[in-house]
Amino acid sequence: MFIQTEETPNPATMKFLPGQDVMGQGTLEITDARAAAASPLAEALFRIEGVKGVFLGSDFITVTKGAEKDWPVLKPAILTTIMDHFTNNRPILSHDAEVHPAAAIDDSEIANQIREILDVKVRPAVAQDGGDITFQKFEDGVVYLNLKGSCAGCPSSVMTLKAGIENMLKHYIPEVKEVRQVR
Repeated sequence: MFIQTEETPNPATMKFLPGQDVMGQGTLEITDARAAAASPLAEALFRIEGVKGVFLGSDFITVTKGAEKDWPVLKPAILTTIMDHFTNNRPILSHDAEVHPAAAIDDSEIANQIREILDVKVRPAVAQDGGDITFQKFEDGVVYLNLKGSCAGCPSSVMTLKAGIENMLKHYIPEVKEVRQVR
């Protein structure tokens, strides 16, 4: 098994590509070791000293490190853990993983337009950088988005939201006045 790695715009995160499906559909962000019980892979990665976050994408894993460790120290342990997980055919999600019900979905015409633009034009580019972006709600001209994975703590995330996504949404949907990040 050969696992590729890619740097991301966020220096605290690195993207790992195992060459096969990770989540397939959807994503899962785990930001602390207690929540890692939802995924045996995330649990194993959080056992590595210095790992502070794990984001599971369709075909990639993004790992966030703490400031006290450097990538040359962490990367071999992370690669070994991921390789061991996949070569032993362990599951990505725990069987008893708690699934939270989805929040109420805004199915207004504007919300659907926003989702479509995000899905077609934004999310593929964000996934290339090891993250994801999800629509939360549209209210009083404001679009609320959640940045995940490498995008969550990226120094350029504000620029991406304001200069990129906000301008694009305003162009296509005149009702959009602003884009804000929710945490």
